[in-house]
Amino acid sequence: MIGLPSLRALDGAPGPRIWLAAEATDMRCGFDRLAQRVQSVIGEDPLSGHLFLFRSRNGNRLKILTWDRDGYVLWYKRLEVGVFKLPRITPGDSAVELRASELAMVLDGIDVSKLKRVPRYERAAGSNKNDLQRVMA
Repeated sequence: MIGLPSLRALDGAPGPRIWLAAEATDMRCGFDRLAQRVQSVIGEDPLSGHLFLFRSRNGNRLKILTWDRDGYVLWYKRLEVGVFKLPRITPGDSAVELRASELAMVLDGIDVSKLKRVPRYERAAGSNKNDLQRVMA
């Protein structure tokens, strides 16, 4: 049985990105139609190895599509009671990028739309230790 990658594997620096399609998707879609939606709705390459999430209209079903070396992998989860509590999506956006921890929370039943992320320092590419010291001064 194939399981979802661990958080450690997903949080690795060059690891796969996680994209959630903003609009509901027909859960009858299979590998090929979901791959088409990755290109047309999310605007990404379905063969990239990233994870692409799709939710049902009523929110109790979730599909995750990814490419694994020689073929697509499709995870499908249906909740018997309740709905997945997904992050808020800005109107007009076709997709939102999730962190691995957010995906884990969604799958674990945590309402990520109510979570508040506190600001964190993020070092710009190409910056060095002296830049950080100037900011802290």
